[in-house]
Amino acid sequence: MLTRRQFAGVSLGAVVSLGALSSLTGVRTANAAFPYSKTDAEWRKLLTPAQYRVLREEGTERAGSSPLDHEKRAGTFHCAGCDQALFASKTKYDSGTGWPSFYAPLPGAVGTKPDPGIFGTRTEVHCSNCGGHLGHVFDDGPAPTGKRYCMNGIAMTFQAA
Repeated sequence: MLTRRQFAGVSLGAVVSLGALSSLTGVRTANAAFPYSKTDAEWRKLLTPAQYRVLREEGTERAGSSPLDHEKRAGTFHCAGCDQALFASKTKYDSGTGWPSFYAPLPGAVGTKPDPGIFGTRTEVHCSNCGGHLGHVFDDGPAPTGKRYCMNGIAMTFQAA
């Protein structure tokens, strides 16, 4: 019989193993549910390894590592996978988290889904065109929406106005 501590260790190990297995099998490759779709091989040719890890495997870049966190020019932030416009620069603000943050996406640019984890469920944000993972949205942002779209800078490009 397992103690609670042993059970928790085994359960955590299984969760970690399943997470590693899903990233090895390329769970987020071609997906007909999105208008812009590519095979796994095509995504790997198009994206850098770091972009692939974030956009296609739902990874997270290291906080403070993206130059887009400090981008202050007028323009538009686009998906690095399919070039869809995602966020207007006027909605960007400094959340102090180390990731580019916005209070609202462009209309129809992103989708969301529940992202269950060990410490609870967050809301994942993805590109509505290619399904690429962008980051998460939280309910602690500024007016007028109260939302904080905390995005991985590596999942986006910037086009100055």
